[in-house]
Amino acid sequence: MLLAGDFGKAPATRCCSENGDQRKNIKEKSDINIAALVGNERVCEGTDNGDLPSYVAEFIEKEVGNDLKSLKKLDKLIEQMTESKMQLEEQVLTVSSEIPKRIQSALKNAEESKQFLNHFLEQESHLFSSINSHLLTAQPWIEDLGAMINQIEEIERHLAYLKWISQIEELSDNIQQYLMTNNVLEAASTLVSMAELDIKLQESSCTHLLGFMRATVKFWHKILKDKLTSDFEEILAQLHWPFIAPPQSQTVGISRPASAPEIYSNLETLFCQLLKLQTSDELLTEPKQLPEKYSLPASPSVILPIQIMLTPLQKRFRYHFRGNRQTNVISKPEWYLAQVLMWIGNHTQFLDEKIQPILDKVGSSVNARLEFSRGLMMLVLEKLAADIPCLLYDDSLFCHLVDEVLLFERELHSVHGYPSTFANCMHILSEETCFQRWLTVERKFALQKMDSMLSSEAAWISQYKDITDVDEMKVPDCAETFMTLLLVITDRYKNLPAASRKLQFLELQKDLVDDFRIRLTQVMKEETRASLGFRYCAILNAVNYISTVLADWADNVFFLQLQQAALEVFAENNTLSKLQLGQLASMESSVFDDMINLLERLKHDMLTRQVDHVFREVKDAAKLYKKERWLSLPSQSEQAVMSLSSSACPLLLTLRDRLLQLEQQLCFSLFKIFWQMLVEKLDIYIVLLKC
Repeated sequence: MLLAGDFGKAPATRCCSENGDQRKNIKEKSDINIAALVGNERVCEGTDNGDLPSYVAEFIEKEVGNDLKSLKKLDKLIEQMTESKMQLEEQVLTVSSEIPKRIQSALKNAEESKQFLNHFLEQESHLFSSINSHLLTAQPWIEDLGAMINQIEEIERHLAYLKWISQIEELSDNIQQYLMTNNVLEAASTLVSMAELDIKLQESSCTHLLGFMRATVKFWHKILKDKLTSDFEEILAQLHWPFIAPPQSQTVGISRPASAPEIYSNLETLFCQLLKLQTSDELLTEPKQLPEKYSLPASPSVILPIQIMLTPLQKRFRYHFRGNRQTNVISKPEWYLAQVLMWIGNHTQFLDEKIQPILDKVGSSVNARLEFSRGLMMLVLEKLAADIPCLLYDDSLFCHLVDEVLLFERELHSVHGYPSTFANCMHILSEETCFQRWLTVERKFALQKMDSMLSSEAAWISQYKDITDVDEMKVPDCAETFMTLLLVITDRYKNLPAASRKLQFLELQKDLVDDFRIRLTQVMKEETRASLGFRYCAILNAVNYISTVLADWADNVFFLQLQQAALEVFAENNTLSKLQLGQLASMESSVFDDMINLLERLKHDMLTRQVDHVFREVKDAAKLYKKERWLSLPSQSEQAVMSLSSSACPLLLTLRDRLLQLEQQLCFSLFKIFWQMLVEKLDIYIVLLKC
């Protein structure tokens, strides 16, 4: 910073503008003054950037420039700069005087804060000592209080325990009082409340309380159940239950004499009272379950009244179809299957007309007839599970058993409306060992049937050859029998509960189709020399029929469901490419596509062979016609009547005879493809013939 005296020397140079040295001195002094006095932001910025001389030069250039007359502005500029300098000095002095005061104030505040902090630390130390002393003094009280709290909690648990016991005993006393007054309905209702308490206590760790509760429920349940069962069985006996005779010959049960209203009233009362015991019965009775390998669907126990109604039938079933009885013949499964169907049929009317209204009245969703059928079905499943291992390796007995079971299942579902979601015989047949044996036997008998149908004298003759409307496809007997066989196999396995089992049967069907195709190919090769013969055409009709039927099956809902199941399996196992999976998912392909493609290829090869054979015959018959030249023939104007060339007659006669022959032997769709392929070759041949 320059001294104040420097500003007094500048005016002395104002009037010496014509002397060069004087002008130079004036300019240098002006630069120094300006550099020292500029206090605005631009000067500060230039100083901060370290480029002050450049900024001063720019400033002089801007204010004075090259015009010497502009030097008269210097006095004004110097005055402005002087004022700026004085203002800056005042600001510096002001700030210099205020900063020490602020520092002193901050130091004072810090000192006060330090004193407060020391004071607080002293208080904290004192409180810490007081608290420790208090804790030491209160420790015995804490221990005594903790012990008292534990005692209180234990007493509360004991009190709660006693309350539960009191509640159980109160309910037990109520049941006893109700039974003494013969109020069985209220006793049963009270037992329901007790059973619900038992269910609530299942998560408790009080084993003795649980044992007491369960023993009390079991005690009263047995008393009530025995009493009600005895009364219920007495009413059923008055109705001559169970009904052994068919419904048409029943004179009791459905229609009764004058005492019937009272009997049915008692039946309804006892039935409702037994329903009240259902909760406790499920709590105490462990339901019978077959081994897990059969994968039976989970289902609740049969309701108690129906269980009692089933008891005499269960005794009859076990008496006749277990042990050494003459009716227990392992080779006659139809005996016990027919018996169960008969029992269901005999009791359906009574269950629908007498029992179902009772269930509807109490608001139950149970179907009496299905509940009855479900109870009898368990007898059949137990019997099958016991018998199948004994005849698993006897093909004849095993196949007979499967046939009878399938017939039983069909009647059970179609006639008696038994749902497929309930446990049924197909679950037993789906067990791994049994199912693999079933597949093996099914394959064995199917192959035997194929051998038989192909070796039959009527294998290549259509059953409907004399019926024009029916015989459009001209299907030989062997092909129709084979497709009937596949259809029967489909009917046999379509009710299997697991999609994976159905897919295994589908693979069996595809294997059989492929095997039959190979057999047809072998027979066809034997007939190659007579490609226009009856048997060759019959084979071609068979191939076309099988391909057409498989294409129709591909759009069947059942096979579409199997396609979806197969898609899920393939996606899990990564056995197909993304393109193939996409085609399956979009229904662009079907489960039979591989077989259909192979059959279509065989059909095309056989048709091609026939076309080539006829084409060769036509070429041989066209030798005379080939020698003629169209140019040597008379023009149309020279002929009065157009006529056929005599040399072309053998050609056309051969063509007519072969077309007529194949039209009679091939189905319409095949014949249409044949003549179109033949005509295409003949067109080219005739054009080339006369060129």
